[in-house]
Amino acid sequence: MGVDEIDSKILKRVLADARLSYRKIAEQIGVSAPTVLSRINKLQYHRIIKSYSAIVDHEKLGYDLTAIIEVIAQKGKIVEVERAMSKFPNVCAVYDITGLTDMIIIAKFRNRRELSNFVKRDLALPSIERTNSHMVLVTVKEDFSFF
Repeated sequence: MGVDEIDSKILKRVLADARLSYRKIAEQIGVSAPTVLSRINKLQYHRIIKSYSAIVDHEKLGYDLTAIIEVIAQKGKIVEVERAMSKFPNVCAVYDITGLTDMIIIAKFRNRRELSNFVKRDLALPSIERTNSHMVLVTVKEDFSFF
């Protein structure tokens, strides 16, 4: 499905504030509220809009550590490991990548003990060959609403 200029304008408003009413979005972009409703329904149907959620400040909730973990899985076990990793509550993202490693995991932790437990216990799956963990020192930008 292609996204036209009206869809793009709607997406930008929804990404900026998903709580905006259809009427408010319509006023801001110069179309009718039924047009906005119809377009949003279409974007949801085609899974361009997958869901709605709040963006929280993890550090203010006590999750001061962000880890970027490279994972090498046993041959033929990549998808199995990715599915397992995606079920952990601390895991924010799992990316299947190219290069020397099979996947990248982004995870948030309250402290070093939580991170250590995750690395030693949760990443100890028999189908994981090797991991390489990186700690984020400063988050310069973290924003996935770039559309």
